[in-house]
Parts: sequence; C-alpha cells; structure tokens
Amino acid sequence: MSKRLKWLGIVLVLLLLTLGVALATSLQFRESVSYRWSSLRARVKYLLDPPEKVVFTPADQQAEVALAVQQTLKALTPTATLTMPPAQPFTPLPTSTPTITPTPLPAEFKLEGIRFQSQRYLMNYCAPANLAMALSFWGWQGNRTTTGTWLKPFREDKNVMPYEMQDYVEQEAGLKAVVRVGGDLQIIKDFIAAGFPVLVEKGEVLHGEYGPGSTGWMGHYMVFSGYNDAKEYLIAQDSLVGADQEYPYSILDTDWRAFNYVYIVIYPPDRESEVYHLLGAQADEYANQQYAALKASNEVMGLSGRDQFFALYNRGSSLVELQDYGGAALIFDQAFELYPAIPEADRPYRALWYNTSPYKAYYYTGRYWDVINLATTTLDSMAEATLEESYYWRARAGLALGDTAGAYRDLKKALKYHEGFEPAELLLTEMGY
Repeated sequence: MSKRLKWLGIVLVLLLLTLGVALATSLQFRESVSYRWSSLRARVKYLLDPPEKVVFTPADQQAEVALAVQQTLKALTPTATLTMPPAQPFTPLPTSTPTITPTPLPAEFKLEGIRFQSQRYLMNYCAPANLAMALSFWGWQGNRTTTGTWLKPFREDKNVMPYEMQDYVEQEAGLKAVVRVGGDLQIIKDFIAAGFPVLVEKGEVLHGEYGPGSTGWMGHYMVFSGYNDAKEYLIAQDSLVGADQEYPYSILDTDWRAFNYVYIVIYPPDRESEVYHLLGAQADEYANQQYAALKASNEVMGLSGRDQFFALYNRGSSLVELQDYGGAALIFDQAFELYPAIPEADRPYRALWYNTSPYKAYYYTGRYWDVINLATTTLDSMAEATLEESYYWRARAGLALGDTAGAYRDLKKALKYHEGFEPAELLLTEMGY
C-alpha cells in the first residue's frame, strides 16, 4: 500500500471517529438508539409474556388471605393512620367577565402559527412535542427537547400527566392553562373559533406501524387547530403522523372517551376572562367533575366492551376527584370485573400508565392489598417497569400495612424513574429519610 493511501486511510478513520463522537453526543441520536433498543425489548417481553392476557381481580382470594394474616398480626405490626386528603377549594371565577353576545360559529376555521414538532424516534415524546406545538402558537420559542427536558427527566418515562403539562406552562413558559374533563366537539370548536388551540389526550390502537413495541391500545396527545363542518373533520397537529391532519368528527368520542374527554387550553394571562366565559359552567372544577361523572354514567349502559370499560373508568376517576372514594372504588370494581370479557386484542392494558385514580380509590377506602396487587400487576406486565406513580401508591399501601422496608424500596424506585418526584420525596421525609 502506498504512503498516500495510508494517509487517506488515516484521514478517513479520523473523520469517522469525529462523526461518531458528534453523533454520540447528539440528543436525538442517543434518544433514537434508546428508543429502538427499548422497543426491541418490549417486543421480546410481550411475545414471551403478552400483557393483554394479564387480568387484575379486585379483592381476589390472595388479597383476602393476606389481609386475614395482616389482621391477625395487627397488634404486633405498626400501621399508618389512614388520612383523607383535605377538601380542595373551588376554583374561583374571575371577578368580572365581558358581556359577549353569542354568535354562530363559522362553518370552517383554521388557526395559523403553530410550529410542527415530531415525536418520532424519541422515547415517549408525545407530550413534549405536542406541548411545544401548543405553546408555539403564543410565540414561545422552544422546541420538543425544551419541554422534554423538564417534563421527562427520565427519558423512558411512559407518560406525562395533564397536570404536569399545566405546571410547565405556568412555571416555565409565562402563560396560563386550564385542564378540564368531559369535553365535546362543541367546546373544541368554540375555543378554536375564539383563537385558542386545544390540546387533548386520547386513545388509539396501533399495530406496530411505528416500530417494535408500538402495538395495542395506548394514549396519545394531539393539538386541534381547526375544523370543517361541511367535511366533518378537525384539523389536528399529530406529532406521530404529521401536520394539518384531517381528523374525522365520527371517531372523536370513541378515541377521546379513553381519557375522560380531557382537554387543555393554554392562554396569555390577560385573556383569562375570555377563557372562563367560554368554559361557562365548566369553569368551576368541582362542577366540571360532577358534569363528567354524570356524562360517564349516562354512557355506561349504551356501550359495551372497551368503550364501556372506559365509561366506568371515567366515572370512577371523576368520583375520586369529587372525593367520593367509596363510590369510586365500587365503580372501579365493576370496570375490572368487565375487563376479562373484552377481547384480548382490544384490552387497554396500559390504562394505569395514564390514569392512577384506582389507586387513590382503593387506598382511601382502606383496601391496601388491592392497591398493592393492582400496582404489582401493572408493573409486572411492563417491558420496563418505570411508572413512578405505581411505585408511589404501592409504597403508601405497604406502609399502611407496616411494610416500611418495602415502602422505602418502592419510593427509591419512584425517584429513580422520576427524579424530584415530589410525592415520593415528601413521603420519604415523613418516614424520616
């Protein structure tokens, strides 16, 4: 080999090494590798141990036996005192609202100015990408990684809750946000026509079209920025598919029901009166939960299968927010009893990833073993058991039964998967750590 070829070879190697270092330090590259690796592990895990076959039975025989043993040892085992959370004050309405004469909405409307953000090849980046899009409408200059760094300190976190997105808006973006449930097509159109994009969380069923592990029912955020009554579709900014997607009115309820019709509206502080006026009676959070509970109750009897499961789940969730824990626990019992009758391919085995209301209902009615069994069932069925909320509630229930060591381990895991998770930090402090 000539000296010139040797030098060319050395230069080529150095270039490749430089490129490799640059790629290795690239967030997107590292996230992409992590995404593909985690997806592959999920595919293997789910092939060997299909999560759709897993069923949780409230107050099953194992729980009853364990509870009997615990009661026998009650005199020897210290237990935590059951404390109910304090009643939450009503959200005060603005002191004054403008007088607005109702006018018919235009038959077609589209908001401009949203910068599209994709979530592709980033681990569970649905929430960061969609929040970044919703914020961009108001002139915010960040992107998906700006929101993602704050919302997902652990990149394999499975879900970002709506309240976490609200916290980001108000603490980091200088804007305000409201989160409400029980929404419908009309409220989406009202806000869009008034100049407010609407961020929703909905369910959908994937069949592996977005890579290994993207199968079955799962949650997904989406920003609605327009509508067309003549063609009966909403205009959606879909971080998984693309910008300006036509989303049919006909599938909205089925998809949205999975999340109690939750919606988030972001707005500048000086437009708060307008937002509250558009919300009407739903401006009050307590009234909103009452409305959503009634809406879910009305839906239950007319539905079947997965849709009926979600209607029950929604009613239970709203009852938890209304602090009717006994009623909520009974409703969740009905939902979980219905679950085995849902065809395996349709079972929403990820439901507890997104909504942890059953833990609260069972915990605040003293059904600690149901909390533990439900959390364990949820975590064991995952390819990567990274749900901080499940560890937290299992810790609380374990602590109530005197298992301090187990509670400590679970709280440390919660903090491993969500650094700074405040509920876990507070409980550890109360425990003296």
